[in-house]
Amino acid sequence: MQNNQPDHSEIENLCNKIKSYDPTADIEFVRKAYLFSKNAHEGQFRRSGEPYIFHPIGVAEILSDLRLDLPSIVTGLLHDTVEDTGVTLEQIEEEFGSVVRHLVDGVTKISQMSFKNTHEKQGENVRKMIVAMGKDVRVILVKLADRLHNMRTLNHMPPEKQLRIGLETLDIYAPLASRLGINSVKVELEDLAFRYSNPEMYYSLAQKVTKKKKEREKYIEDVKNSLTDELAKNLKTKFRVQGRPKHLYSIFKKMEMTGVEYEHIYDVLAFRVLVEALPQCYEVLGTVHSMWRPIPGRFKDYIAMPKANKYQSLHTSVVGPGGERIEIQIRTEEMHLVAERGIAAHWQYKEGGTASGNMIQQMSWLQDLVNQTQKASDSGEFLENIKTELFEAQIYVFTPKGDVRELTEGATPVDFAYAIHTDVGSHCVAARLNGKMVPLRTPLKNGDTVEIITSKTKTPSKDWLKFCVTSKAKSRIRAYIQNEEKIKSQQLGQELLEKEFRKHGYNLLKTLKPELIQNNEELKKTGANDLDDLFVRVGYGKLLPKQVFDALKLSKEQSTEDAPKEGFFQKIYKSAVQKEKKKARSLISVDGMDDILVRFGKCCNPIPGDPIRGFISRGRGIIIHKSDCQKVFSFDTNREIDVGWTVNSVPDGVDRIVRIRIISHDTPGLLKSMSEAFSSLGMNIHNAQVRVTKDSKAVCLFDVSCKDTQQLNVAIANLQKIKGIMGVSRVTQV
Repeated sequence: MQNNQPDHSEIENLCNKIKSYDPTADIEFVRKAYLFSKNAHEGQFRRSGEPYIFHPIGVAEILSDLRLDLPSIVTGLLHDTVEDTGVTLEQIEEEFGSVVRHLVDGVTKISQMSFKNTHEKQGENVRKMIVAMGKDVRVILVKLADRLHNMRTLNHMPPEKQLRIGLETLDIYAPLASRLGINSVKVELEDLAFRYSNPEMYYSLAQKVTKKKKEREKYIEDVKNSLTDELAKNLKTKFRVQGRPKHLYSIFKKMEMTGVEYEHIYDVLAFRVLVEALPQCYEVLGTVHSMWRPIPGRFKDYIAMPKANKYQSLHTSVVGPGGERIEIQIRTEEMHLVAERGIAAHWQYKEGGTASGNMIQQMSWLQDLVNQTQKASDSGEFLENIKTELFEAQIYVFTPKGDVRELTEGATPVDFAYAIHTDVGSHCVAARLNGKMVPLRTPLKNGDTVEIITSKTKTPSKDWLKFCVTSKAKSRIRAYIQNEEKIKSQQLGQELLEKEFRKHGYNLLKTLKPELIQNNEELKKTGANDLDDLFVRVGYGKLLPKQVFDALKLSKEQSTEDAPKEGFFQKIYKSAVQKEKKKARSLISVDGMDDILVRFGKCCNPIPGDPIRGFISRGRGIIIHKSDCQKVFSFDTNREIDVGWTVNSVPDGVDRIVRIRIISHDTPGLLKSMSEAFSSLGMNIHNAQVRVTKDSKAVCLFDVSCKDTQQLNVAIANLQKIKGIMGVSRVTQV
């Protein structure tokens, strides 16, 4: 459009397009929205110099190409009025009803707020889009149409904005259109974004494709004619054959993936056969494979196993005439409608209807995204999860009963378990893959059958985060770990405060009433709103016990007050860490208390008898290190706490594991002598590694149970007496 003023023919063209697929549509409603938007944007111009109204009309036309309902198209005409003009949502509702108000409000909120940094802004914008999509999917369809029209006119923007908007489109909007199944929008967004985000490569590739244009066009026509002639002999119903080169961005991605130049990319032509009924799809497939040799591993049946966005088609790649590799898609006309318009093809045209709710229920992946959005706390982490969920390649795996689950490529049995149900994921202990037991980190492949074995006593492991790929699995695991850390920190904080209060002659639970915290300005500044909050913050090391005591400015009389009721976290913690505390009680005393949760640093692996230091650690209790451990010199001394080994001898069953390195001659029978040296002292060997060097020396590493340094020293002395052993030393890293 190069006119300086809008022409009413533009709105009439839009109205005619709407009537072509919805004859009962209230066209006057559309005209009213056009005039309302035109008046609201009066005096506003695009960077191209065109009146602003050209943009809302362009958005509405894209929505009509998708054959969306009237409220969506009217929203397209009005979507910028609230954000860019003086129009209010109340005026929108008064003139166009509550449905349009709701849609305009949803589109406006998607990009209305500003954030600290680009990554956070992008993450929060995607979050808002998903939330809006969960309420009414038409909101995101209008936003995609808005982005597409902006991309069509991006040439008027400065280069730096072209780059930023192009990358954002490739990152977020094109993949979102793809996941919603709107192929026509996805393809155009990708090529336009490619043009502005990587112009040098775009124009270079476009030039190369143009050089071979005539050659390609002739080849496409020849294949279409051959295929049409052969299908006419076998099919008794109507069919259509289409052929085209793949779009530029898909060719570029293929070049990136294979690492070869355009001249060596063969699979750049795509053909499509459209038939009337499903059985004919498989008839066409047989004909195609009888004409040209299929390429192994390149056949996909999305009819039997539709994608999550309801896409259905048969895909096969064959070696066509002249040895050219070509891709052929086979689908019904109805499947083609869904493939091109995705979720929009499912729309039901009802007066003021909200068919979107039904569609959300039909698309489980979308419901999962909405649920994850509501639980996410960090925008950056959320964005990474959503990118994985939305934009990575998908695989299809089976349950033992034959049900299909769609997962992100690279997914493991743990991802599969969480896809079944959160409880299945949280309690999974093992998996059978196609009937064979496999580790939980095993990547799944298309067509695998997965059986999950669960145990009620199993809980999620932090290590699972290293190999899980789906956002649902990762978010559930993180939520569990964070909750566990909070519970442990709450109990630790309570124990540390009890120690501090007892030091000054006060009983914590008799003294520290909730109102003391709520009315204390110093503690309120730290964010502690109640007793549990206070305990958690002390346990995390954000508050020191002495700070809390000093802030309360207690009088002696307060020590006789009744104890507050036991908090939520106290109750949970008692069962959650009972076993762990039993072991800790046997080994470590924290300033005289022997029932505080402790862990031992793996960097130095202290054992009873070693000089030690203790530090409060976030969510992990007291961490015990050897006094000479290099790590302790980097810790905050404000978090150090007095610790010591228990005075009494260490009970059975709580031995520590220590690693011993032995260097010896490579002599027969020597390994037996070493083992006997350990067993004679009651030290159990948990692991042993032996290697022989080029100069015929043996290096042995033993992980053995050990009660204390005294037992260790005796063992080392006994080993050094064995003939053939050259040296014995303790290795602190286990």
